[in-house]
Formats: sequence, structure tokens, C-alpha cells
Amino acid sequence: MAKAKTKAEPKKQTLVIVESPAKATTIEKYLGPGYTVKASMGHLIDLPKSRMAINIDDHFQPEYITVRGRAKLLKELQRDAKKSTDVLLASDNDREGEAIAWHLNNALKDKTDADIKRIVFNEITPVAIQEAVKHPGTIDESKVNAQKARRVLDRLVGYNLSPLLWKKVKNGLSAGRVQSVALRLICEREQEVENFIPDEYWTLEADFSKGKSTFTAQLVQYKGAKVDLKSEEAVNDIIKEIQHSECKVSDVKATEKNVRPKPPFTTSKMQQSAANRLGFTSRKTMQIAQQLYEGIQMGENRIGLITYMRTDSVRIAQTALDEVRAWIGEHYPDDLPEKPIEYAVGKGAQDAHECIRPTYASYTPASVKEYLTRDQLRLYTLIWEKFVSCQMANAKTRTTSVDIMAGDALFRTSASKLVEKGFYHVISLLSSKEDVTGSVPALKKDEVLDAAHTFYPEQHFTQGPARYTDASIVRTLEEKGIGRPSTYAPIISVLLDRYYVTRLNKQLVPTQLGKMICKILVEAFPDVINEHFTADVENKLDDVEQNKIVWNNFIGDFYAPFKHRVDEVDANQESVKGFLDEETDKVCEKCGKPMLKKLGRFGFFLACSGFPECHNTKSIPLAKCPVEGCNGEIVERKTKGRGKSFYGCTNYPQCNFISHFKPLEHQYCPKCGWFLVEKFDKKNGTYKSCINPDCDYLHSAEDAAEKLPESGEA
Repeated sequence: MAKAKTKAEPKKQTLVIVESPAKATTIEKYLGPGYTVKASMGHLIDLPKSRMAINIDDHFQPEYITVRGRAKLLKELQRDAKKSTDVLLASDNDREGEAIAWHLNNALKDKTDADIKRIVFNEITPVAIQEAVKHPGTIDESKVNAQKARRVLDRLVGYNLSPLLWKKVKNGLSAGRVQSVALRLICEREQEVENFIPDEYWTLEADFSKGKSTFTAQLVQYKGAKVDLKSEEAVNDIIKEIQHSECKVSDVKATEKNVRPKPPFTTSKMQQSAANRLGFTSRKTMQIAQQLYEGIQMGENRIGLITYMRTDSVRIAQTALDEVRAWIGEHYPDDLPEKPIEYAVGKGAQDAHECIRPTYASYTPASVKEYLTRDQLRLYTLIWEKFVSCQMANAKTRTTSVDIMAGDALFRTSASKLVEKGFYHVISLLSSKEDVTGSVPALKKDEVLDAAHTFYPEQHFTQGPARYTDASIVRTLEEKGIGRPSTYAPIISVLLDRYYVTRLNKQLVPTQLGKMICKILVEAFPDVINEHFTADVENKLDDVEQNKIVWNNFIGDFYAPFKHRVDEVDANQESVKGFLDEETDKVCEKCGKPMLKKLGRFGFFLACSGFPECHNTKSIPLAKCPVEGCNGEIVERKTKGRGKSFYGCTNYPQCNFISHFKPLEHQYCPKCGWFLVEKFDKKNGTYKSCINPDCDYLHSAEDAAEKLPESGEA
């Protein structure tokens, strides 16, 4: 009797949806047959850009739409889901990623019979991806609500403040809850920089000899008191007094110090380190980190080299600890601690992800160098060094300090050296100059040295507060609880893109437009545009994510008094539209009408008062041309190609004077009459200087005092 044919089970087909194509390519190779991996390209469903789209009367419910230009992609994903037996939503494991998964689930569930699940992972490696697929879960509604609350709050603030700025200041402006607080910090720091008057002071170093060895020491005390040299005359008096004095070693001290390795990277610390060590902007750092996370083509394989790059935790997974300790044990067994080193997670950290680390310690920078671009390699090296070193033994330094008496003057020199390398065995890009400095010959107390034969007096000026850089503003935002790892880079980018802030010598400087907007917002909304409110919002969003509070109740408590204040300001605030427009003595060469000084998106410019009949515009003259016989003016110009700014004469090509330093507007040197510029170097920080190469003028307290009117009015 023939057996009945059994019906073949339908072939299982799983659709995995991630955020980016690069990630999709990497993950599809890891999963193999039976899996199709597609990219959503970020948010497919979101709030519209053209209107507020928040239903205030319905408990602040957002009105979501398909993002413009994404309808075709959404339909493709719906078709793919219909053909699949399972759908795995694999967007990033953070609030934005959870919201993307939630929207996708809502858009797909009525179009397919497939079982839709959520998977999360912290690194894109075969083991991590396969484990995630084996243990799918559900969407975290609390995390979605936290994202929804942030999105709604930012929309309510932005869509109320921006029209107010259009009405009172200038069309096309915009304001944001977090960015406006960052702008306030930058503007307040700029005010401190502008108000600072440097003081002159001097230092004195001298060369001392023992046999053929010569070393340099610095004056630290004179006649038993700490030195405070205010003038060249004071320095020269000391030199005359001591130049023929006996020089004797009065003290020799040697101290040893254990140097602990530092924790692995969080997002903010990675951005700070990349800014300080590599000169990367926060945006560039995150772009490159994303590439390393999503996967690099290494021969036939595509490999994710680092874990997820948006995190505020220093926690390390046990599997990673085991792997890195095995690597250290093989290569540096003497520097492997008995137990793994644990680092405390910072106060307020969400701890959703572990630290930023290489997926495998065995992927050393040298072993992956050929597959990476120069910038990818440099950032990967920082991450690898920071992680591997954090699980190695302490280093030990020995510092030798020598005091030398020359008459009544005490000179001091010191040198440090590594006596036990410890974790420094794997440190290269991250090495610190402070740990190993100089050298001194072997000296004993009461040993007589040759008389000081060369003196090095040097003039300095006290440095004012430093402007924020990418690194320092990220550190400040983190310390004050403003924003989260995913928002640090976008905050800076938005301020730069809106031209509220510019970069000067890698420093963040507010524009005139930025200062004006900051002043209006801070005076009108002091309870909103401040760091304490912004930090409190972040804490409340954390509470929403932990299901401690209801998201729309929290929004309701904020909105009523805020809207009342917006209406008050709208009714009572005087408009400053055109307030900064100034009449000038310049005449339009096209129509003969007067030129006006106006404020535009990219700063001040000259525009013809005959607009709209005449569209002539020109750059603002910043200074008179210093070339003898030339009556031209210095204006900002840009190079071809990248459009880098420089400053040149309006009489070009007859006059080819140029400056790469921006003139301080109509500020001139009291010594030679050339214009002043602002310069920056690591030694002196930001300072004002004459553009004349033959003039040594620098601003000092005395110069500033001379320029104040006798009445004392500024």
C-alpha cells in the first residue's frame, strides 16, 4: 500500500529591518539564507515639518505622517513583510530607535500575518546578532513615550518661540529648548572673554651646569617670598643681584606615584578626546564612529569594529572582559591584574548600553590598518587603546624635583619618568606629555654648581576665560545634565548651521545674531532658557522611560504657564525688526542711493536702500587698508573651492594686501596705526595683536585704562 504524501512545511522567511544600509549589508552576511535585511533609513513616520501637529486639546497627542519622500520605501517594506513569516525590528537600542520600531510595527501589522518582534544588540558581530535573533522581545512602550514626550515638548517650545522671533526680530529665525540653553552658555562665556583685561607678568629661567651637563630651572621664590614679577625692570634687578652668586643645590626630592588607567569611553568622553587629540568636530567623530559600528569591509568579510557609540555608561560586558583579559594575558602577562577592574557608572547615567569598545581586543589597530581610512584608524585607535588599557595594571612614575639657591633666589626644576609602564604598553595616541617630562642630572643636596650663565626673562599676559570648544562645551553639557549622548553633536551642529555660532580657531564664538536672539530669549523666558530647567526635563524624561510618571501629564504641567508667557511677550515685547539697520556714508555704485548696514543670516552686510529696485549688496568694511598710499578698506573674502575666509583690500588687484586673521572692527594700534586682530595660540590663548609684523603691540591693563574716557563711562 502506497504511503500518502506529506505536505511540505512552508519555507520560513524572516525580514529584519535596521536603520542604515551599511548595517543591513553587515547583518545579512551574518544571518545567511532565510533572512532578508532591509534598511528604514531612519524615521519613516514622524511629525510634519510645516505645522506644529500637536493636538493640545487631546492630551498633547502628536499627529504623525509618513515622512515626505519615504512613502515608496514604506510600501516596499510592507510588501516584504507580507511575504515573510517573521519580522524582526532591529533599529538602534535607544529612544529614537524604539520610536522607529514602534512606528514600523504600527505601519506593518495590518499588512502582514507575520509575527512582528523587536530585537536589540550592542555590537554588530556574528555572536551578538545571532543571540539577538534567538531571543526576540517586544517594543518598550515606556521608552517610546519618553521619545514622544521629548519630541512634543521640543515642538511646543520651538513652534511658539520661532514665530515670536520672526515677528520681533527677523523672518526665518528659529529657537529650540536645548540649543538655546547651549547658546546662552556660549554667549555668557563670550561676555567674560570680552570683559577680560590681561595683566602683564614675567618669568625667569636660568641655565645651570654640572660638568658637561646643562639644565634649565625656573625662579619660584625671591628673598623667601613667591615671585610676582610685573615688569622687565623687576626681572633685570633680580638678574643683576644674583648673576655672580654661588649656586648650590638646596634640596632634592624623589616621589613615586601610581597612575591608574582611565575608564573606557562614553559618548561625551570620546567626543572630547577626539576633539583634543585629533581635532575632530563632534559631528565628524559621530559620523566615523557610526561607520566603525555598522561594519568595515575587511577582505571578504564585513565586520563591526566597535560597540554602539551612543552611551553614557562605562559598564563592560562579561564576555568582553574575558576576551580582553585573555588578550592582555597573552601579550602583557605581567600587566594583567588579578581581577577585572570595575568602574563606577556616573550619577544620572541611563546605563542602557555598555561602554564604547572594540568588538574584539584582538582586532588591534595594526591588524586592521589596511582596511581603514586615516580618520577611521585614528578614532579606532583611541577607542582600542582606551578600552584595552582600562583593564591593565597601574603605571608608576618617579618625579625628581631639584631646588637651587642662587643668592636670595630659589630656582626649581623637575623631571618625571616611567619606572613601570603598566597600561602604557598599549598607549600611543592617548599618551600624556605630563607623565614623562624632561631630565635632570644626578644631583645631591649642598652640591655646588657652576654660576648661572644664561638667563631667559620672558614676558607673558594673563589668560582670560577660554571660549568653548567642541570638547569643552560637550563636557559642560554633560556636567550640567543638558542633553543626552545622542544630542551633544546635533546641538553644536544646529547652532553652527543657523549661524548663531561660528568656529574661530576651533573655538565656538556667538555671532551678532546669536547674541541678539540669546538676549531676547533669556530676558523673556528665564525659566525655560536655563540649564536647571533643561536638566530637570532630562530627569523627567528618564522618569517617563522608567514608567514613574505619565508623559502627557508632565507636558501639561509645563505648557499652560509657558503659553501664557508667550502670549504676554507677544503683546508687550517691542519689535526690534530693522533695529540694527544703520545708515552709512557709503553710496551704492549702481544707483547712487545710500547703503544701509543690515543684519543677515550670515552676519552684517551692506545693502542698497533702493531695494527692491536695486539688489546691490557688499561686505562690511572692517578696517582701513594699512598699505601706505592706499585708501582701500579691508573686507572679508573667500577662497575658491572650500570657501575659506580671508581678509583683503577692496582695491584688489591694485592692492594685494591680505590677512588671514579677522580684523577687530575699526580697532587700531596706538603704536603704529595698523589695525588690530584677534589671534590664538596654545601658549597665550586668545589675545589681541597688531597686524603689523614690525610692531610688538599687545593689549594690557595699562593700554585698556588709557582708552577709557575720563568720565569713566564705557
